Order: sequence, then structure tokens, then C-alpha cells
Amino acid sequence: MTQLALITGASRGLGAALAEALAPAYHIVAVARTTGALEELDDRIQAKGGQATLAPMDVTNADAMAHLCRDIHDRWGHADLWLHTAIHAAPLGPAAHLAAKDWDKSVAVNATATHTLIRMVEPLLLAAPEGRAVFFEDARGGEKFFGSYGATKAAQMALVRSWAAETVKTGPRVTILSPAPMPTATRARFFPGEDRTGLADPRDEARRLLADL
Repeated sequence: MTQLALITGASRGLGAALAEALAPAYHIVAVARTTGALEELDDRIQAKGGQATLAPMDVTNADAMAHLCRDIHDRWGHADLWLHTAIHAAPLGPAAHLAAKDWDKSVAVNATATHTLIRMVEPLLLAAPEGRAVFFEDARGGEKFFGSYGATKAAQMALVRSWAAETVKTGPRVTILSPAPMPTATRARFFPGEDRTGLADPRDEARRLLADL
């Protein structure tokens, strides 16, 4: 049986690093909006003898994600791993002045899409011998100026913790990991001009996190 890893938010940063770390042991289904970055990821995976299926789509498009999950079911019948790194990093600002469009997009990507994907991906994980979903924590909820990101990331984690508690006996196994600070595009939006020399390399961090599974 082919080992399959579905990675949502796979085009760059931690998602791309996880995809590279899992290949070639897993066939990678890489989901992200940026086609060019996915193609570059595919080149790197192929260079190490792995294989990937590229899915250039937005995780907030429920119809597209449902079609992808159906395709995974029809082709492989299961998914062994789902690693969810897709996130929207809204601009920082005071809670009383958050733009409605930034709030709405944060809710759509960070909370609603997670809910939608849990419903769609769970059957694929249950069809695997030991299906597992992996999420990544960021404890910025409640920090000043992080209203949109912090609130919706906290909502995502609350939903994931409920799912994890509900599936202890039935599966799939749901794991929450805490990455070290990395020089990602998301962090650059929050801390422009930051000295990045002390930040963890995403590839090193991906290997460390996967070793904890």
C-alpha cells in the first residue's frame, strides 16, 4: 500500500519542508495556491527520488477540496498523513481598527477551512492502518495587534483539540506540534526587518517535528 501524505499549505515554508522531509517514503499530495512554488517543490522531491501530486487550489474552496479528496479516495483509497500548514497572516493592527476584509479572510482560511477539511479528510485517514492528522500551534492569541491572526488561530486550535479528544479511541490520531520560530513569509509579515540569524531552518525544524510523531 502506498504511503500517502496530504499537505495543505505546501508551497513554501514549513509545509514545503515537511513535504521534502517525507519524500520519498511518502507520495506527497501538495496543496497550495501558488502553482510556480508547487512546481519547484515537485522538482526538489523528484531530485531525491520521490513523487508528488500537485493540487494548485485554495483551501477555502470547498468544492475544489471535496473533488481532491474524492480523487485521493478513488486513486489510493486512503491518506496516511494530513499535515495542515495553510494559514492567513492578516496585517497586524489594533482590535478596534481591524479591516473587515482581513478579519473575514482570517476566519475563512484559519477556522472555516479547517472545519471543512476535517470533515472531508477524516474518512481518508480512517481508511489507513494508522491515519494521523498533524497541526501546528502558534500561541499568539490575545497578544496585542494580533487580533485577526491570533483569534482565528486560537479558534482553529480549539476545534482541533476537540477533534483530538473525540477520536482518542476511534481514530484518526490527531497531533498538535509547536514549531520553533522560523524565517518564513508569515513571520516576515509580523516582524519585518527582524534579524533572522537565530531562527530555525524550516528543513531542520521539519525533521525535528516529524521525529516527534
